[in-house]
Amino acid sequence: MNPFFFHTSGKHHSSHHITPAVISAILLFSFILSACASASPNKEMLTAEMPAAAPMEAFDEGARGLADYNTNSQSTGQSAERIVIKNANLSIVVDDPSISLDKISAMADEMGGYVVNANLYTSQTESGQEVPRGTITIRVPAERLNEALERIQAESNREPLNKTIDSQDVTRDYTDLQSRLKNLESAEAQLTEIMGSATKTEDVLSVYNRLVEVRGEIEVIKGQIQYYEQSAALSAISVDLLANAAVQPLTVGGWQPVGVAKDAVQGLIDVGKFLANTAIWIVILVIPVLAVLYVVFFLPTRYIWRKIRKPRIGKISPGAADSNPPAAA
Repeated sequence: MNPFFFHTSGKHHSSHHITPAVISAILLFSFILSACASASPNKEMLTAEMPAAAPMEAFDEGARGLADYNTNSQSTGQSAERIVIKNANLSIVVDDPSISLDKISAMADEMGGYVVNANLYTSQTESGQEVPRGTITIRVPAERLNEALERIQAESNREPLNKTIDSQDVTRDYTDLQSRLKNLESAEAQLTEIMGSATKTEDVLSVYNRLVEVRGEIEVIKGQIQYYEQSAALSAISVDLLANAAVQPLTVGGWQPVGVAKDAVQGLIDVGKFLANTAIWIVILVIPVLAVLYVVFFLPTRYIWRKIRKPRIGKISPGAADSNPPAAA
């Protein structure tokens, strides 16, 4: 009889017989205990396996990890706000550049911005007249850029001579700088801890030098981040202020030589266009048509004409030669 066989219908059975279900339960319980024992580390073993490594060895490990911070930096996963830098350039004609320059400066202060630089000087027109001219660069809150441009354009009674608005999205660069800064600050903390546990003088100096380098890189990145933040918050507007006299045409006794010269140049352009158009028509249309006419009509006509006009050579009779005696001497 099989010792593991269990009689379900008999009245008598041995209590020492073990069923397959019990064996399976014992094996499963032993497997779970083994897995738990292998998953949980022994603190004493970890303590014994961790040697009191020299500070320089720990520093080397930190340095190797720090060397890869630029390539291994990952995004924080948070949806960062878009960082967009907007700047504008404007050239307008005003009655008095000095007055307009003061008004633009006051407007920048009123909006919570500031004047970056301002310059007022004189320029000479074609007639030799000296007229004032000014340039100014201001920064205003980015959300009020359009308002500032409208108020600046209101200083002129004509359309701007030039107006450009540049927009640059630096969100990706800004996010990358934030990630690099986080990694550098973590490396700084690790190096500071390593230097505190160093005992040898050369170890302390090596860690200190590397710590100075990391802190320098941190300051550079902080400066770049600050530049992006300030540039995105305050838009720059560069304005070129020209006096009305600087854009007026030269007039001598009601005669405007500039206008005459302009008409002469326009006439020269028209003549050049006519000659160019004529040459194009001749090359593309006239010459091919003449070539076809020459081959189809002129050459056959010439050949037929030559056949018709071909001279006939007659024979001279012997008596004709004797009929004309020679003249007497």
